[in-house]
This record gives sequence, structure tokens and C-alpha cells, in this order.
Amino acid sequence: MQWRSLVVGLLLLRLVVSCILWLTFGLGPSWGFNFPIKFNFNLHKLELFRENDGTDAKTNTWLNQLHRNGNLDHSTCSKNTGNSPKSYLSLLEDGRDEYARKYGSFPDNLKSKMRGMAKEMFYFGYENYMKYAFPEDELNPIDCQGRGPDVLNPSNININDVLGNYSLTLIDTLDTLLVLGNVSEFHRAVKLVIDTVSFDKDSTVQVFEANIRILGGLISAHILLTDSKQPFGNVGLEDYDNELLHLAHDLAVRLLPAFENTSTGIPYPRVNLKSGVPPDSINETCTAGAGSLLVEFGILSRLIGDSTFEWVARRAVRALWSLRSNETGLLGNVVNIQTGQWVGKQSGLGAGMDSFYEYLLKSYILFGEKEDYTMFNAAYESIQNHLRRGREECNEGEGDPPLYVNVNMFNGQIMNTWIDSLQAFFPGLQVLMGDVENAICLHAFYYAIWKRFGALPERYNWQLQAPDVLFYPLRPELVESTYLLYQATKNPFYLHVGMDILESIEKYTKVRCGYATLHHVVDKSKEDRMESFFLSETCKYLYLLFDEDNPLHKSENKYIFTTEGHVVPIDKRFREKQWKDMLPCEEAVLSDQDRAQPPANTSNCERIPDERRYALPLKSVYMRQIDQMVGLL
Repeated sequence: MQWRSLVVGLLLLRLVVSCILWLTFGLGPSWGFNFPIKFNFNLHKLELFRENDGTDAKTNTWLNQLHRNGNLDHSTCSKNTGNSPKSYLSLLEDGRDEYARKYGSFPDNLKSKMRGMAKEMFYFGYENYMKYAFPEDELNPIDCQGRGPDVLNPSNININDVLGNYSLTLIDTLDTLLVLGNVSEFHRAVKLVIDTVSFDKDSTVQVFEANIRILGGLISAHILLTDSKQPFGNVGLEDYDNELLHLAHDLAVRLLPAFENTSTGIPYPRVNLKSGVPPDSINETCTAGAGSLLVEFGILSRLIGDSTFEWVARRAVRALWSLRSNETGLLGNVVNIQTGQWVGKQSGLGAGMDSFYEYLLKSYILFGEKEDYTMFNAAYESIQNHLRRGREECNEGEGDPPLYVNVNMFNGQIMNTWIDSLQAFFPGLQVLMGDVENAICLHAFYYAIWKRFGALPERYNWQLQAPDVLFYPLRPELVESTYLLYQATKNPFYLHVGMDILESIEKYTKVRCGYATLHHVVDKSKEDRMESFFLSETCKYLYLLFDEDNPLHKSENKYIFTTEGHVVPIDKRFREKQWKDMLPCEEAVLSDQDRAQPPANTSNCERIPDERRYALPLKSVYMRQIDQMVGLL
């Protein structure tokens, strides 16, 4: 028995020694990805056991900040010390040739192949929708059937918020047909909408979804039909008498009751298209839902010369803005429309907040209202100050590369350790506002997750390095940011990213009659749903990424995309109001300091639409960072 005691003693000794070595010299992953660079030891791990030395949070790793704030019992990353290299990128100095071989070019024949593949993907989904689903709202691609509102279960808001029994997918897809150059099918689709679609329906829908998908689709198609510059050639339709615009007006009027009888001016989240706000409607709405109506409502007002729609949308934005925290400048994600109290105090870039920020900037680009940019500029500063974790400069300095976390709007403390897939839109927004460098770094974070799973899980826990919510409903946000970054940089790397995304979608989501939601990004099981944004946005951005000669890229006119990917020209008519502003901005929005100073970087913002067109070469340090994060070396 003595030898057994000896063996047990040796094992215990080894365990104790291993624990000591791990605590003293061990290295845990500072990001949620398997980097190819491995260190043998890491003395700055000892920093975890030291008290806060007052260093600016931006220069510390975001997991270490959690440790210091008491939100986690332990952390696996820490601040680099002076003995550590300023950037792990310096370890990849010898990788330039390797990078150049992989990403330095993208042959024209491969670009043509990917463009054709994106077009085939769109038509496979679109033609099956028209064959098996139209005039219903969506296609069930596995069963090859149409889907409409769930009338037997009104509480099924996942379906009923979106589907209104008004041929959703066809309307949402109209402008994509033109982007792909199919004028004849565009004309046929427009005639079908005119002849078959009515909004006189007993359907309760979410105001936000009806606005971005239906109202936006109708307005975009109308503008492209009547655009005097005709970027897609002669697409005018004989005998067209503004029917799409009339339909858009009719829908907007049916959405107006959402803005009535609210103490704050923030709209109810849902309306019945026939009878108005349901009697059992809740008094809570999300920030994005209430604050992302201004682009579509504003364009409609300026097209028809009626200020009502822009006025109610702008009033809602101003009301939300007036409720931001005095301490942080942040907004929460859910608000009571009667009391103005924040029900959800989480502030982030994802679900419930994303398009609020997006539309502050895009409204300024379209309408030229300085107030919109003043709000966006202040919001962006608050985001950088309170949501951003990681080192000060994304490609140098100490700590992790940047990450935007979910925080309490009042004190900036981290509320949870996940990000959601909708946040992948933010690099594209950073491109539009000119912050291309940070856009490059943040995009790499989301692409690294895609590389790991072949899709973006709906939520990813960056502390556990695993998905929290496992489904992927064919969302477009990462593709959109990839497209905008390619337009800004012209770096072939983003064509490789697009090819990877395109091939993953084709491999994992294609089914008998279309493309299906991934139920589980790991085992790739599927759900029988193809949301309209797959054709309206995901396929559109993939096609445009590989179509250098698309009229949108060659036209003298400039265009911007709505949050649903609808094409809208930046037209001087949208900057000319035919009425006096009925709600002066002094009432709710601007502080005294804001009013005393013009919006920062206004001259730069005036040229924001051109950001998509200039060619900026990526520094090699960016390339190596992306390559390292994705783990391709």
C-alpha cells in the first residue's frame, strides 16, 4: 500500500505545482477566439491580483474591468505591463508575404463567379416565394408553403409583428430586382403590388417593422421608378400614376394612431391597420422601434408636401433624446411611452437600440438637418466613452482590441457578457461617419465569430467564448458592413470575407425551396422560415459587393441604404422643406452648449455619402490583426 500512497502524494504535489504555475505564469485567452499565437508564459497575469491602480479603463482589457467592477469572480485576461509588447501585432511582422498571398488580390473571374452565385441565391429564394408563397407574406422554404400572420395565436409577436397579410416579401424585394438589373421582373412585381396589395386589413403589426419593410420598400421603388436620372436605365413604367406612393401614404396614415394619446410623443409599438391602437396595447416600446421612423416618414412628407409624418417621427426622436442620462449621455433600450421612465436600462448597440443611432446619421445625410448630426455626434461620443472596452487605439497600445459591451445607461457598468448579431451593423455606420480605422477593427471581431461557426449566433457570450442564443435567421448586418468597408477601402480582403459568407450560407442554409433560418449554428439544424430581409438585404449586399460596375457605383447620383437595405438617392428635394418646422429643436433636444456651437465635423459630414466611394488602402497592421483574430495564419 505504500507505493499507492506515494503515487497519490506525487499526483497531489503535481496538481499543487500546476495550480501555482497557472496562477503565476498561465495564459488564458483574452478574446473569445483561438489565436494562432501562443505564449509560453505571461507575467502580467499577476496584475489580476492587484488592486485598481486608477488606470483609464480604456487601456485595460474589458474582462479585467469586469473583474475590477466585481461582476465576475475571476478573469482570464489582463492589462499588459511595460515588459509586454505594445501590440501583439508586432509578433506577426513576418506574415506580410503570407497575407499578400492570401488576400492581396481577388481575380476578376472569381469576382464574376461570386456575383453569379449571389444572383442565383437571390433568384432561388425569390422565384420559390413567387411560386409557393405569394401573395402571402413569407416563404416556408422547407415545406414550400406560404406563411401569413398567426391568427390563431395573436400573442405570437415573433410572427405577427412582422407579417401583416400584405405580400411582405414582394414589397420588401422590389428595389433588389432593379439592383440585379431585372427591369422586366421589377415592372411585373410593381404591377402585382398595385393590383393586389391593400392595407385595409384586420392585422395588428409592429409600427417599426411595417415602416422599414413595407413603407420603405414602396417609397424606394417609387423613387427609382420616377428618378429623372434613371441610374438603372429607362425603368419608367407606362401609365404609372404614383400608385406606390399612394399605397405608402395610405399605410403611413394607418400607422399614425400609434402617435396619438401618448404623454411623451413616443409612439405605441403596435397598431391595427384597420382600427388603430389595440385596447390592450402595452405602454412600453424599445428605443429603436420608436426612434427609427424618421427616414421613411421624412421622405414621405417631403414627397407629398405634408409635414405630419416627419413631424411625429421627429417629435419621437426628440422625446427619446430628452430622456438620456445626465451622467453618461446614454439611452436605455425600453421606455414607458406615458411616463417617460426607462423600463429597460441596458444601453448597447444591438437589439432595441441599433437603428436609432443609424437613423440619426442617415437622417442628417438625407435631410441636412444639423440637429440630427448634433444628436448623432453626442451619441457617438457617449458610446465611445461608456460602451467601448479595450485599448485606446485599436491597432496599438496596451490591452485587448476594442469591443462594445452592454452597460447600465446611468452608470456605465457592464450589465451582461454577451453581444448580439445586430451589433454587426455598427462598423458600416462607422464607415459612413468617417471612422474607418475603428470600423476595420470591430468588423474583424464579428467576422472571427462567423469563421468559427459559419454563421453569426444571435447572441455570443464573449466571456464564456460560446453562443448564448444559437439561431441565425439569415441576418444581413455583417454583410452590410463588409460591403461598406470594401467601398471605403477597396481592399480585396473584404471580397474574401464576402465569399466566405456567401459560401457558408449556400452550404448550411439552402433547402428545397429557399434558404432557411439556422436553428443551431453549431449542429446546423434549421427552422422553416426565410425572412424578407434575406432577399431585401443579405442577397443585395452580397451581389453589390462583387458587382463593381453596378449602376449604384457608377451613377453620378449618390445613394444611401435604409436600415432595411432599401435604396434611396441623396436628393436635394429631400433637403428642401415646404413648411416651417412645427417643433423647434430648442424645445427638447439641444443643450445650451449644443446650441452655442455648430455640429462638430460638419464639413466632413457633408461629404459622408462619398465615404462609400473613396479608395483607402488598408495598412498592413490592420491586415495582420484581422488575420490573427480570424486564426487563418
